[in-house]
Amino acid sequence: MPFVVNLRHLEAHPVRLEGELSVAELDIDTHDEVIQVARPLEYDITVQKLQGGLLAEGRLRLVLDCRCVRCLKAFEREVALPAWTCHIPLEGEEAARVVSDCVDLTAIVREDILLEFPQHPLCNAECGGLPQAPAGSRLKPGNEHSVAGASAWTELNKLKF
Repeated sequence: MPFVVNLRHLEAHPVRLEGELSVAELDIDTHDEVIQVARPLEYDITVQKLQGGLLAEGRLRLVLDCRCVRCLKAFEREVALPAWTCHIPLEGEEAARVVSDCVDLTAIVREDILLEFPQHPLCNAECGGLPQAPAGSRLKPGNEHSVAGASAWTELNKLKF
């Protein structure tokens, strides 16, 4: 269920929202081969009504499936906002859209989570990258799968036009 808050409920007292938001409802498409969202967003927030807006406070947590940009090793990375706070205006140019006395906070949460994504995920800070071939190693005839000294030109020369 998306982050929907009923404004009428907020008039009496703050509302606490706790649970998980599925990947489909969160609607994050990273368009990235090294970062994937495969698990739901965990949240525990309290929303209260202020004059002219809403105040949301709490914690957000999402576990990402990443691939190291240096060594291509798969690993998990947690994106956590333990003290997340957001002011949502209900009036003015940047006012949140109110539909049937309800405000959907999903887009706001999505934006704040995306800002915490790593730009270049690393399995660890000391990652040395892919293993390098020893110096002086050469391709042996008939061993086209060897990494050291392999040439794309060798394969291209085999083509007949």
